[in-house]
Amino acid sequence: MSDLIEGFLGKTVDGKKSRLPAKLDYYQSATGLFLGLFMWGHMFFVSSILVSKDFMHTVTKMFEGSMFLQTPQPLLVSGVVALVFAIFIVHAMLGMRKLPSNFRQFQAYRTHMQMMKHDETTMWFIQAVTGFAMFFLGSAHLFMMMTKADEIGPFGSSDRMYSDFMWPFYLVLLFAVELHGSIGLYRLCVKWGWFEGDNAKQTRAKLKKVKWAITVFFLGLGLLTLGAYVKYGYEYSNGLVDKYNSATQIEKFLKVGK
Repeated sequence: MSDLIEGFLGKTVDGKKSRLPAKLDYYQSATGLFLGLFMWGHMFFVSSILVSKDFMHTVTKMFEGSMFLQTPQPLLVSGVVALVFAIFIVHAMLGMRKLPSNFRQFQAYRTHMQMMKHDETTMWFIQAVTGFAMFFLGSAHLFMMMTKADEIGPFGSSDRMYSDFMWPFYLVLLFAVELHGSIGLYRLCVKWGWFEGDNAKQTRAKLKKVKWAITVFFLGLGLLTLGAYVKYGYEYSNGLVDKYNSATQIEKFLKVGK
């Protein structure tokens, strides 16, 4: 048992310092960077509905292989989501290493945070809370997208938001993702010294401004996108289009919406 504890604390059985914690930190950073950049791309994809419903439909079919397949295959999207899901789980498991393991540790950290009132400490706490929420919300979302890739699009997604009353779920997920992701990318820059100039303090202050600008931008974009889905879901559920859409139904829906 003592050997296991020493290994967990970063020491090998012979007393030498283990490289495992450093490797796990690297993998956590790498998976976090991938997921953060992926979420930016994902947000731009889902916000394509703000351009038009037919534009989002076209983009959706592109992800299903319409550029090189005669019949688009949602299974391609399921495969990509499965890969992202696996990376998401790995990142979550690596992140759990640094969470308080019991209520006493949580109280000690909270007291420390309240006494210091330091931005970095507060941001870590926000990231920990949002990360915990995302483990459940993000897993549910990714599972739905993986198993129902054929329903991704301007009509299926909008109907899910309104008819299935999923918009509160995605509203919470939006704030959790954007806060967690932007803080995480900021902390990566600080941790690994990216963009660090001659004055580390000034660089960190600039990175914080960029971080909050990115947070506000993507939250605003996400709220507009969510509102559009709810609006179109309301129209969709009230018979403006048939249950199973096609190119003809899309044109009909667009004409009625004008």
